[in-house]
Amino acid sequence: MRPLFAALIAAILMPAAAQAQTLERIKEKGQLVIGFRTDAAPLSYLGENEPKGYTPTVCYVLASKIAAAVELPDMEIIFRPVTAENRFEEVANGNIDLLCGAATITLERRELVDFSVPVYVDGTVVVLKKDGPESLDELAGMKVGVRSATTTLDALQNSLNAADIAAEVVVFDDHPTGMAALEQDEITAYFADQSILMNMVAQSEVADDLKVFDQLLTVEKQGLAMARGDTEFRLVVDRGLSELFTEGAMEQAFGRALPNVKPGLGLQSMFLLSPTLP
Repeated sequence: MRPLFAALIAAILMPAAAQAQTLERIKEKGQLVIGFRTDAAPLSYLGENEPKGYTPTVCYVLASKIAAAVELPDMEIIFRPVTAENRFEEVANGNIDLLCGAATITLERRELVDFSVPVYVDGTVVVLKKDGPESLDELAGMKVGVRSATTTLDALQNSLNAADIAAEVVVFDDHPTGMAALEQDEITAYFADQSILMNMVAQSEVADDLKVFDQLLTVEKQGLAMARGDTEFRLVVDRGLSELFTEGAMEQAFGRALPNVKPGLGLQSMFLLSPTLP
């Protein structure tokens, strides 16, 4: 019975050790390491040698809440670039404390990391040339593009399969390359998150020749990723976010990242419902 008892005690203590690891690391090093996407404008991108966009802005303000929680008024904030391919592994391996990129919350990803309460609501849409197809059905037999290592890739394949549309899916390493392929007629359509896609279209030199379908293929909640099972750190993050929602800081961050853009119904609902009672 003694080995069984020892195993039971170990199983009980393991979660407690995991829960404290991020906060202890932050206290020990005196720094918070934040991962951010460099290529997901306007939500998260690199601009003028510093992180820009909605989510890094949120995390920069959130850092003061975390600093107060660990009693480190002089806590250093380090932003570290990550890619769509390695972002969750960087969190799981402890190389970054908090992922502040455009990260959709999925059950599959939660097998590797935990997520905060939702900080953004987005969805998959498609951009085409103005003289291109008028419906998804008309994409049958054509080439369509999407970025690798994203939920958009899964959403596109699921939508095509559900509608029995035999289109050729071309996967790109980054959004600019995919948009360039569309502009040069190498593909007929390009799929991406609505916020990212609208930003790329607005900056395109041939924006007047492009159209974006209003129909959303998915409605996706995005959150900040952190180490799985670290409930103490997650509570600190969620408490800080709740305060930011209550203070109106989240809406202000949206306004700075997407000026002159009115939040959709999903975002409006999130701003209203996200604050949690202390």
